[in-house]
Amino acid sequence: MSQTVTTLAAVARTKESKGAARATRRTGKVPAVIYGDKQAPIMIAIDDNLLSRFVNRAGFLTHLFDLEIDGKKHRVLPRDVQFDPVSDRPLHVDFMRVSANTRVRVAIPVSFTDSDKSPGIKRGGTLNVVHHEIEVACAPGNIPEKFEISLEGLQINEAVHLSALKLPEGVALTTHEKDFTIATIAVPSAIRSENEAAAAAAAAPATEAAAGDAAAPAAGAAAAAAGADAAKKPEAKK
Repeated sequence: MSQTVTTLAAVARTKESKGAARATRRTGKVPAVIYGDKQAPIMIAIDDNLLSRFVNRAGFLTHLFDLEIDGKKHRVLPRDVQFDPVSDRPLHVDFMRVSANTRVRVAIPVSFTDSDKSPGIKRGGTLNVVHHEIEVACAPGNIPEKFEISLEGLQINEAVHLSALKLPEGVALTTHEKDFTIATIAVPSAIRSENEAAAAAAAAPATEAAAGDAAAPAAGAAAAAAGADAAKKPEAKK
């Protein structure tokens, strides 16, 4: 299912410099830029508190926005966010202008459902996620919000592969890899320990038998050597 578009209010900026950006942040706004679609870049500022609510959500870089500036809306896709290393607040955002003819590459998050219907998880298995996101290419209006994969029927040591994804119309994978693994149901540690102990116990008799087999020829060789030494000694004179 394609996502909805969120409208955010923004104001135009006239200067682009480090000093101007700092001055913008002191007013409680985050400097940003709109670029792309063969049009001139537009420097803007967005309310810090408003933007932070969206920046800190999962999927921000795959979500479409309409930035409203002086009554005009610009359809954009966030492409990069710079964060303050101390406060983790957004310092600057790059927005790419998009249209119906634009095709973008985006990483779509993967979510898993029906864990209660997985026999492997019911037995204590753990979901081991190999790929948390899958990159696709599509028009902005076709960007999926997420990929949902059902775990129903999955046993321990079984895996979910790329072929389990249901791609919406107009959405194509960008990877050239074949049917790679997205997630597996890993063996629970308790069962793994039991299996390792059982394997060690089964191997012990075989190890002891092998040691016994090796010792027998050694003992025979020692006896033969002792006999040979005795034969070499001269008999005592009477």
